[in-house]
Amino acid sequence: LLQKFDFPSMKFSLYFLAYEDKSNIPKDKTERTAWTFSRKATLELTHNWGTENDEKQSYHNGNSDPRGFGHIGIAVPDVNKACKRFEELGVKFVKKPDDGKMKGLAFVQDPDGYWIEILNPNHMVTLT
Repeated sequence: LLQKFDFPSMKFSLYFLAYEDKSNIPKDKTERTAWTFSRKATLELTHNWGTENDEKQSYHNGNSDPRGFGHIGIAVPDVNKACKRFEELGVKFVKKPDDGKMKGLAFVQDPDGYWIEILNPNHMVTLT
């Protein structure tokens, strides 16, 4: 977690995530904010307050009907090495690197069933 911003008047929080050595993250809030938004790859997640207590609230992962949002992708230097680690951790696979027509990339599921593509950007040029 690089940084979290709460917006009480609008009842939501933003979480900014990326791969980073904790020792590189500035301690000063202003410097940390500038640093967070200067990075090349950052994932922003939004939490709308109260949804966790609303029985009528629902989400759909978009990978079955009705289709919509499909997945996020994470670039890694070695897809097979990453997948080996996921297997060791008991992560559920949708597609392993050698499965299907598109070789060399994988899809895993998070605990809520959302798909996460595991890819190597250098390999993607051979698929397009």
